[in-house]
Amino acid sequence: MLKDRYLLFINGQHVESESGEYFDTYNPATGEVIAKVAKATRADVDKAVEAARNALENGKWARYPASRRAQILNRIAAIMRERFDELCKLEVLNSGKALSAAKGQVMQAIEDFELYAAAALAFEGRTKPVPKGFFHYTVKEPVGVCAQIVPWNYPLMMAAWKIAPALAAGCSIVLKPASLTPITALVLAEICHEAGVPEGVINVVTGSGADIGAYLVEHPGVDKVAFTGETTTGKDIMARASETLKRVTLELGGKSPNLVFEDADIDAAVDGSLFGIYYNTGQSCEARSRLFVHESIYDEFLHKFVEKAKKLKVGDPLDPSTHIGAVISAKQVDVIDSYVRLAEREGARVLYGGERLTVPGFEKGHWYAPTVIVDVTNDMRVAQEEIFGPVVVVMKFRDEKEAVRLANDTIYGLAAALWTKDFARAHRVAGQLKAGVVMINNPFSAFPGLPFGGYKQSGFGRELAIESLELYTETKSVLAYIGEKPLNPFGV
Repeated sequence: MLKDRYLLFINGQHVESESGEYFDTYNPATGEVIAKVAKATRADVDKAVEAARNALENGKWARYPASRRAQILNRIAAIMRERFDELCKLEVLNSGKALSAAKGQVMQAIEDFELYAAAALAFEGRTKPVPKGFFHYTVKEPVGVCAQIVPWNYPLMMAAWKIAPALAAGCSIVLKPASLTPITALVLAEICHEAGVPEGVINVVTGSGADIGAYLVEHPGVDKVAFTGETTTGKDIMARASETLKRVTLELGGKSPNLVFEDADIDAAVDGSLFGIYYNTGQSCEARSRLFVHESIYDEFLHKFVEKAKKLKVGDPLDPSTHIGAVISAKQVDVIDSYVRLAEREGARVLYGGERLTVPGFEKGHWYAPTVIVDVTNDMRVAQEEIFGPVVVVMKFRDEKEAVRLANDTIYGLAAALWTKDFARAHRVAGQLKAGVVMINNPFSAFPGLPFGGYKQSGFGRELAIESLELYTETKSVLAYIGEKPLNPFGV
């Protein structure tokens, strides 16, 4: 299952990098090297882009009828189902996430391919009413060669979010997975090829984002860039892509608010809020990391929240009973801890957690306790900057107006959650929140078919839905004259 070495995947083949160099990839739970991965050079990127360009212009994929592309997408999903346990284990070994989380994410990746198989059949051009003697129609054509750059927090699921709609639209792809978690992206490319995706349509290059990722974004042979990651990198990608006016889709950072009103079902809100911040070890762009609780229920809610947080199991990611897995790297543990210490210096107080952990049997791994910080004001850095770990900051609010104001007081706008039994309030507040995804009385932010993306500096474009196909296609307008007499506009 797990190989000692992983090569690049270019033009349907596993190939060495031009330099012959490799880099190590680790299991965050143990801190141990689990495999060596080929380190791509810019020359390898050139080869991958050339393969994708040739597949687009000279190959058959874009000319396949939608029904055939749909069959292959469904076949990809079927193979992933057959290899479900393997994919889950690989995802856990390379990312350190809890197996319970990996199972849900791998299943969503499978369902993404099934979704876009159906979407490929439903996505079509239109005819428009035009003056007599004319006929007009639109055609949806692939946008071209797509550079897709995915993060380390959801390695397989994010790859599926990008690959599936691009394939459905008839595009070709050069995928750059995060250097910390490249394994399942490479396996997914193999599965796609096995399912019948032609050579060159999917290519995977692994290595440094600062080097080959940046080069891929700037590459003149690339027509579109889709990126998921933190906002600073997204800004850099947008600037680089602007040199050749590439199409760009950005799904970036977040500091998502979670509002608990005085009439909420407190127990349900506690359980949902725990999941909203501690799922995936808090390493989620839409983690609800700013928790706003109405002052009248603040003490009761906080007591119940901390008592439940104490029951969360941190440990062996492959144990099905584990709730919180490892942090991705020692560097990220340092980042998380530095924010907790900063919060204390700013005047906040750690109510629970706030420390590195040593897990028996995994002493060399990267672990951090689920953390609750109180006495926070919304202008503190810990309340405004993305921590990307199992840390929630808790604040009070007095009324609905203040709750909305505090929730929107951020540069981000990816997701928001709210808890209330008042139907009118729920939808009134949802309408005022500046976020691309709003959850009412539930902690789940993404199901296949529902658009996902952000406002403000959380990026633009929507993924995971049929609308995503618009991001991977061009609309060609064709106007034909079908009248009996020749046209003579000048009358000469």
